[in-house]
Amino acid sequence: MAKRDSHYVDLKEQPVPEGQHLLEVDNLKMYFHTQDGVVHAVDGVSYTLDRGETLGVVGESGSGKSVTHMTIMGLIEMPPGKIEGGDIRYRGHSILEMSEEDMQHIRGNDIAMIFQDPMTSLNPVYKIGRQVGEGLRLHRGYSKKQALERAVELLDLVGIPEPEKRVNEYPHQFSGGMRQRVMIAMALACDPDILIADEPTTALDVTIQAQIIELMQKMQEDNGNAIIMITHDLGVVADMADKIMVMYAGRPVEFGTAEEIFYDSRHPYTWGLIRSIPDHGQTEKKELTPIAGNPPSLVNLPSGCPFAPRCPYAVDICHEQAPEHITTETGHYSACHFADDPNFLKFAPENSRTRADLDDRRAAASTEKKEA
Repeated sequence: MAKRDSHYVDLKEQPVPEGQHLLEVDNLKMYFHTQDGVVHAVDGVSYTLDRGETLGVVGESGSGKSVTHMTIMGLIEMPPGKIEGGDIRYRGHSILEMSEEDMQHIRGNDIAMIFQDPMTSLNPVYKIGRQVGEGLRLHRGYSKKQALERAVELLDLVGIPEPEKRVNEYPHQFSGGMRQRVMIAMALACDPDILIADEPTTALDVTIQAQIIELMQKMQEDNGNAIIMITHDLGVVADMADKIMVMYAGRPVEFGTAEEIFYDSRHPYTWGLIRSIPDHGQTEKKELTPIAGNPPSLVNLPSGCPFAPRCPYAVDICHEQAPEHITTETGHYSACHFADDPNFLKFAPENSRTRADLDDRRAAASTEKKEA
């Protein structure tokens, strides 16, 4: 097994340069060149992230969420993938300019990822203890014994009973929820700066979903790491994310704090996602409102706004001209021609409230903080 280069300086040990952020994604474009044409999988994604923050990335399947963050991890095969523009900076260092050897130091140690399906991410022929401890041996130079001892501690940390026994078992002997906990243990083994969770609760029942989210929040409180939560379900990030990026057809269509997205959303696609969230508090039966149609082909995107063919509010300009980002004074932006039109915003769903209501909530929160 490869050992850590003794001359390598762990970027986690270096301060974030003044005026910069822990992670900066700047107008990233990742295209795939195929026989059918160029797939615009990621087309102009930008955001920043600091330690202790949680970013929710939401959107339907095929919106570019996973590809964006597989690019950050350096896991996209090139070709057919090709970075057509932009940059990714971790602690001021461009990831896109790093060699594969440098990325091997970053991957799993500084930036770790929990993948969608733990059964396909775990090797079925290796014991759990070996797989959890692999990163520790690679990045920290642990011996087999040290790595196994730490694996027991990590399994106990993520709530797996009898960890001393279960480190010697295989993935098929674990339930889906327990395998997901193993994936979290593996991701947290080297105390990464950034944890990318790609649909970590999709295949789990709601009780296990809640436990996994609570576990990730506890890990963040204890370690101060930043979390990127990728999901198609706005409800999953409702109480977890500090800020949310809504993606559609490879592009960010809305970005803001969690409060702004839920209570002052300004894009019809975001409204559609909000209307798709079941209201568990309602007393009468009410049909969910699905988003009509299907996402567009990323090879042949429609002219104008990519959401226009499915948007119930689209007019001629929406089909003819791509919208610019309309940004508020707080940095909340929406890629919609009418995002600053008060008459248009009246179409927002009931649980996407008014700016005045949002200001009242902020004022109340500020008062509570001062009193505390």
